[in-house]
Amino acid sequence: MPDRRLDVLCIGNAIVDVIAATDDAFLAAEGLDKGSMRLIDADEATRLYGRMGPGREISGGSAGNTAAGLAMLGAAAGFVGQVADDQLGEVYRHDITSLGIEFTTPVLRESVPTARCLVLVTPDAQRTMNTFLGAAQHLTVDALDEAQVRRAGIVYLEGYLWDPEAPRAAMERAIDVAREAGNKVAFTLSDSFCVDRHRDGFNALIDGGRLDILFANEAEIVSLTGEADFEAAVASAAKRVPLLVVTRHEHGAVAVAGDERAQVPAEPVAEVVDTTGAGDLFAAGFLAGLSQGRPLRDCLRMGAIAAAEVISHYGARPEADLKALVAEKLG
Repeated sequence: MPDRRLDVLCIGNAIVDVIAATDDAFLAAEGLDKGSMRLIDADEATRLYGRMGPGREISGGSAGNTAAGLAMLGAAAGFVGQVADDQLGEVYRHDITSLGIEFTTPVLRESVPTARCLVLVTPDAQRTMNTFLGAAQHLTVDALDEAQVRRAGIVYLEGYLWDPEAPRAAMERAIDVAREAGNKVAFTLSDSFCVDRHRDGFNALIDGGRLDILFANEAEIVSLTGEADFEAAVASAAKRVPLLVVTRHEHGAVAVAGDERAQVPAEPVAEVVDTTGAGDLFAAGFLAGLSQGRPLRDCLRMGAIAAAEVISHYGARPEADLKALVAEKLG
């Protein structure tokens, strides 16, 4: 395995997702804003976990979900993320490697527990996320396997991990190594709150020519550029990055590479059950298509197909055969 070429190496928070159904009354009682993501400490994680209903536990985190989707689509995927030397860390490693994902980051041998995200899903499929970052924010440059980075055709980074200083330094080093090796660097803005906190840093990455592919949703790209509307934001960002990919929820997605623009509608879904992981799986589908040398429109379709599958049930991992779905719908 160490000698194999990776299509995509994903770097992000290694988080165990705990997903449970709830209702608006519970959110109100807990003072939670529906559809939001907030960071919590260990005490609040313990308290809220005790108040939640029964949940499903699975290895997650944005980039981890993308790596899982890539593997399910047949891509050679790797993941870099920090877990602790504890039970949840063992669960995370076993779960992600069982999919064939290359995950060799050494465990953190300090008294910091593995990260977890408590995801509350209401009947309207909105997810409210409460994240304790724990060991995930202790990823360091020393934990980075630079040989692994060099073996990856695309290095995919999540904006959620940009906040702590140590992981940011590790991601910046990964960007340097990837570019020195002639590989592509992809970055996802992750969430509007990430853009609000790190707008200057994200724009510096873009304007410094350090990114080849930028993923965003409609709200994030508008916030990043400061433009008044979607089309103006896309036009502004597309001038500054070789490939821009923007999702628009039920309105589909668009990709712009120089003078080429492709757009697809959202894939039809019988019922939207849980939107957790929709953007992560869209990125997986798009990157899988890109690694196969497919045209932009096909890459968008693959992203839309993967996203549609994951929002049709609870959890951020596909339950259907993604490769079969793509073959059926796209060939």
